Amino acid sequence: MKTKTIQISIIALSLVVLAGCGNMKQMQASIDSANAAASAAMSKASDAYNLAILNKNSAFEANTAAASAQATADEALACCTANSDKIDRMFEKAMMK
Repeated sequence: MKTKTIQISIIALSLVVLAGCGNMKQMQASIDSANAAASAAMSKASDAYNLAILNKNSAFEANTAAASAQATADEALACCTANSDKIDRMFEKAMMK
């Protein structure tokens, strides 16, 4: 009776060990899948970071161009105002005569 119990115990233990090995393969597959997903996510994050840097540089260039255009517009307005004042003074002198 004891040998039969020992044999059944050995068979049960073997089945448990085999089941554990199967789970290890599934676990390793899950780990590999998670590593691949993490690698893909890191690649996409890196691409997004690089794109953000490019957009930041473009925004800086656009801001510089806008500041230059504003300065030119301010100069043109000042010139226009000065010309308008000159014309008004000329008409005033002509009307006084």
